[in-house]
Amino acid sequence: MLVWRRVVLPVILVIVLGAAAAALVKLAFFPDDQPVAAAEPQASIADPVVPVERGSLTNALSLDGNIARDDAYPVRSEVDGVVVDVRVADGATVKKGQVLFTVKQTEPAKKFDIVAPEAGEVSEIAVVKGQATSVGGEILTLTPSRYHVLATVQPAQLYRLVNAPAEGQVTITDGPAPFVCTGVGVQVAEDGTASVRCAVPAGQTVFAGLPAKLDLALGKVDDALVIPVTAVKGGAGDGVVWVDAGEGTEPEKRTVKLGVNDGEQVEVLEGLAEGDQIRQYVPGFAAPVEENCWDDGTGVQYCESGTSW
Repeated sequence: MLVWRRVVLPVILVIVLGAAAAALVKLAFFPDDQPVAAAEPQASIADPVVPVERGSLTNALSLDGNIARDDAYPVRSEVDGVVVDVRVADGATVKKGQVLFTVKQTEPAKKFDIVAPEAGEVSEIAVVKGQATSVGGEILTLTPSRYHVLATVQPAQLYRLVNAPAEGQVTITDGPAPFVCTGVGVQVAEDGTASVRCAVPAGQTVFAGLPAKLDLALGKVDDALVIPVTAVKGGAGDGVVWVDAGEGTEPEKRTVKLGVNDGEQVEVLEGLAEGDQIRQYVPGFAAPVEENCWDDGTGVQYCESGTSW
């Protein structure tokens, strides 16, 4: 026992300490020169595909707009002569066919009545009694008692209005029951602003400036081939889709004929068959950003987003 304590144990301790010291010297003065390969992310981005399926589509567009009065226009003389009678004053309200002026023609000598072409308000009267007038000359301005609905539309929605119906339904908040307007038309201003206009029926009581909603039924189909609008390059009448040809192969670019479009899905009339697999997004355009969130276990939530291409 005495030998163990005085001889063996000290020798073991010296050996252990020596090995530790040698290891420290190796780490400090003779590092391993072998480079360590950097870890590379192992991920791949796959283009999502969707099948061509059958479904129903309703292309209905609801637009916000306002009631507006039709524009004023000039009333012109239809004869040459001298004004012998003025029957109206600025600001007067007239009915259709009401006499405005009487003009006396010289040869042959005859009197003609100039009447209001429609109901409205007269202004800017340009002639007086005894004044000569000629064919085509402006004699006053008439603001008709007609109204229309004017609704703004996003430029991207114009293609949905290519085959717009002639009628629409108008709803005025806290106003009369919904009514039908006619003569639906699309107009685009020089600055690119697009709008839809339709005429308020005669006899319908409305006031300029009232907010109104215009609903248009643009088409409906049942049991049709449908695909997402995100898969189509184009969209009005015809377009291009990319048909998936299997893993490791390039997709087939194919032209298709299109029908009813509800803004999310579009009807395919020609070019695809039910069950075909197509790319969900047009190549080169970003898919919607998806956000992934998780809890770190302490009640704190973290989120990150990624974009698919």
